[in-house]
Amino acid sequence: MVRKFFPLLILLVLLGAVVWAVSMGTLPRADFVFNNGAEIKTMDPAQATGSPEGRVINALFEGLLRSMPAGEPDELGRIPMKPVARGMADRFTVNADGTVYRFHIRENARWTNGDPVTATDFAWSWMRFLHPETASEYNYQLFYVRGAEKFNTVQLAVGDKVEVELADRKTPELFPRGTIRRGILRELILPPPAADTAGTDNQEADAADDIEAISGKAIFVVEFQNESSNTPATETIAYAVSADGSLAGIDELKQSYRGDFPLSDIQPCQHVLYDFNEVGIQVLSPQDLEVTLNSATAFFPELVAFYPLHPVHRGCVEQYGARRFTKAENIVTNGPFRLKERRIRDRIRLIKNEQYWNAAEVELASIDVMSIQSETTSLNMYLTGQLDWDTTPPNTMIPILKKRDDFVSTPFLASYFYRVNTAKPPLNHPKVRRALNLAIDKRSIVDNVVKGGQLPASSFVPPGMIGYEGYQGSGHNVELARQLLAEAGYPNGKGLPQIEILYNTADSHRDIAEVIQQDWKKNLGINVILRNLEWGSFLDSLRTGDYMVARSGWIGDYPDPNTFLDMFVTGGPNNQTNWGDAKYDHNIKMAKSEADPAARMQLFVEAETILMEHQPIMPIYFYVSKNMVQPRIQGFHANLQDIHPLHLIKIRRTGSAANDAISEDTN
Repeated sequence: MVRKFFPLLILLVLLGAVVWAVSMGTLPRADFVFNNGAEIKTMDPAQATGSPEGRVINALFEGLLRSMPAGEPDELGRIPMKPVARGMADRFTVNADGTVYRFHIRENARWTNGDPVTATDFAWSWMRFLHPETASEYNYQLFYVRGAEKFNTVQLAVGDKVEVELADRKTPELFPRGTIRRGILRELILPPPAADTAGTDNQEADAADDIEAISGKAIFVVEFQNESSNTPATETIAYAVSADGSLAGIDELKQSYRGDFPLSDIQPCQHVLYDFNEVGIQVLSPQDLEVTLNSATAFFPELVAFYPLHPVHRGCVEQYGARRFTKAENIVTNGPFRLKERRIRDRIRLIKNEQYWNAAEVELASIDVMSIQSETTSLNMYLTGQLDWDTTPPNTMIPILKKRDDFVSTPFLASYFYRVNTAKPPLNHPKVRRALNLAIDKRSIVDNVVKGGQLPASSFVPPGMIGYEGYQGSGHNVELARQLLAEAGYPNGKGLPQIEILYNTADSHRDIAEVIQQDWKKNLGINVILRNLEWGSFLDSLRTGDYMVARSGWIGDYPDPNTFLDMFVTGGPNNQTNWGDAKYDHNIKMAKSEADPAARMQLFVEAETILMEHQPIMPIYFYVSKNMVQPRIQGFHANLQDIHPLHLIKIRRTGSAANDAISEDTN
């Protein structure tokens, strides 16, 4: 069928490509053009969560370290990527027990406005990243730093040093903050504890003696040291956190208080947080940043190189605010490229940053980052030379494309899976979730839909992690799925409400959703509807829980099981399933400080087993990369994380692009 109808298909998509090209306007072609797929949601490192955003942010901004190709290719041709001092830091040291890092920022590091990049820029940016009002979904990546989790989650105890943000902000936005006063928490007045029934499948108490994070109404009695000789040595003030200046709901706390401090004059404030000066992020000099960890964390350099920890320019953020500082006319960056122009649903034009410390080694003068959602249109723009890199060729064409030299594909560290909103009946029942997972024919999806050599998944953590042999559960098992559904009270699907699958707009996600829709109808008698949203709205729906079952994907941030499993701790910002389990949380926490590699991996195996038996997620397959790259492009290397730094791309000026049409002979 492909052979018969392919010439007609090519004609139609070429016509579509012409219409697309005409609609692009009169911008001259950039040196390097690639399709980024979805329209990115943000260019703010602290707010980004997806691969499309990561590609752009890694070009515009730069962290202390850079993940760069290092070493010889493995048996699959993948070149290792390692975090090295080829970013804002030109060197770093680690103490003997692996808990203290010192980064030295290179003298010629500059922002695009000419300001020097300093250690203070990183300390401020990481404070912003951790601030609870920023609500970064990746903030837990810095919880390995001493005191960072206390600051972010407002874990306070009497005697802690705290910072109080007074209710005098100049704008409604977080930055610039209001006046900050630093003192000691002398009393903490909270409502009586309530039973914890927050949607977890396992209410087993954690043996750890942790301080609970403070949420809801509270009264903070804070003592300040006064430096003026004309005032008493100390001053003690009671505060209540209030976004609007009101103290509604405080009267009940005042009435229940049995202490000695007079509560007649409680003052509103924006925040009471653990003092950030006590967090293990310390500026030693304009060029030197010291970071102290809770315990040795072997992959911490990978986190430092990860795009959410890239710095932002404080003056720019405070002048324009979180929503406007990334506009082309406002943004100040420190990476190899700068933002020239952005056309929504069209392209982002990047140009070389001449202020970049290593600008002499950056060859590309301009890059166009296209947002083309149609995989067919994208492929044909590549074939006609309009794209140099196509990140999303259609699955239907993979068997043909695999025979071409310009198709770069290899297994990499990523899982395609479905999230389940466990707060929405009937998906709050673990047996229903397990039945849904077992009823999916994942081998058929791999062989007949995606067709790229992907592996069907019965676990969440991809294979290939050195020292880790993870959970291996049941595969496709319709009989067991029907049994579990009957045990949950829905024999043959009778009485089971309609289930909705949410996916972000892309041909491949739709095709997979349609197969799963058919599997659940055929095997379990369940009616399923499909809903698609563009990327930004899709991410919003995940974050707010406006879904039942949702397509998801996760690329490992570093080669360790933790980068997959720490997502699903109770209340984790990237969890988004409303699921939690105390034993799971305990294992992930213990693995952070476990020095014995074998024991650490066993903690992860136990955690993954809990995750897969409770089934808040349904793994579908393990990815392989699918990249079409013009032969004239140099510096593009297959790797375990499918990361391709744009500042390493070079153009071979001789030779022609691979814009030959696909013919029947390639079959």
